[in-house]
Amino acid sequence: MKVKDIGEFGLIDRITKRPKDKDVLVGIGDDAAVIKTKKGLQVLTTDSLVEGDHFRREWFHPVQIGMKAIEINVSDIASMGAIPRYVLVSIALPNDLDVDFFEKIYKGMWKSCDKYQIEIIGGNMTHSEKIVISITLIGEVDIKNLCLRSSAKPGDLIFVSGYLGNGRAGLRLLQEEIEGFENIKKNYLEPKAQLKTALKISPYVNSMIDISDGLAPEIKHICNQSKCGAIIYKDKIPIKVDVRSLAKTLDEDEFDYALFGGEDFKLVYSVSKENLDEVNGFLVGEITEKQDILLSFNGKEKKLTQNGYDHFKEINQK
Repeated sequence: MKVKDIGEFGLIDRITKRPKDKDVLVGIGDDAAVIKTKKGLQVLTTDSLVEGDHFRREWFHPVQIGMKAIEINVSDIASMGAIPRYVLVSIALPNDLDVDFFEKIYKGMWKSCDKYQIEIIGGNMTHSEKIVISITLIGEVDIKNLCLRSSAKPGDLIFVSGYLGNGRAGLRLLQEEIEGFENIKKNYLEPKAQLKTALKISPYVNSMIDISDGLAPEIKHICNQSKCGAIIYKDKIPIKVDVRSLAKTLDEDEFDYALFGGEDFKLVYSVSKENLDEVNGFLVGEITEKQDILLSFNGKEKKLTQNGYDHFKEINQK
């Protein structure tokens, strides 16, 4: 059996163990780990960008590469209801990379860090055939604001914090070398974490996760951890007109972009009915007791079995 046969989440299942340290409140299985310290709760996450997979130099300006590296990690911290504080950066570089390109990557990281008042406090450098950037981000959270995948409840309504499908649409534009659609391209090349939104709603939601792999698999993660199911209202998924137009141009399904495309970095969260007045967003479904993920459309329900992006089962950028 090969890695590609079981994929990213199959691998995670094989190495997941229950933490022995009682101060580890959340280990493997959420957007970030949570550790109890003498000063409060710390939240830790890590993510990597690999050239040719998560970015290509002919598409991304080096400043955009640096910004993306920070933003996608802030997105994970935000989905926990936490505030990002400190960053460690490990970067692997080809020996023949221009120094100016390297400096502009860091310019992008500093730009995003300044926006969120994050400090880069260390890291590591080494050489490789391609650029690889690995970020470790440390944040802080008040226990009353902590959001986990495992706390959804049957009867909760499911919301998303913004329009979906832009990540896959932007990728397809660049792959097919299509002119125009500049807003889609910019949003793809410069994703933004939704930290302000997350901090505003975190005291009122039962569960939350960021949408990096597509709406359907993210809802599935919540349901797996919460031991429940969900119904997704297909006709209520918010998709912008220009994304719909692009999908039509390419004879592709805009709903597949939103459900399985990934790299939107919006938030999906479940809310009990008594807290509906405290949150904003687009209603896209509900949490159910039966542990299935169903897609509802035109009065019919279909069980969803398709997965979203998997690092070991498909090539994202190529």
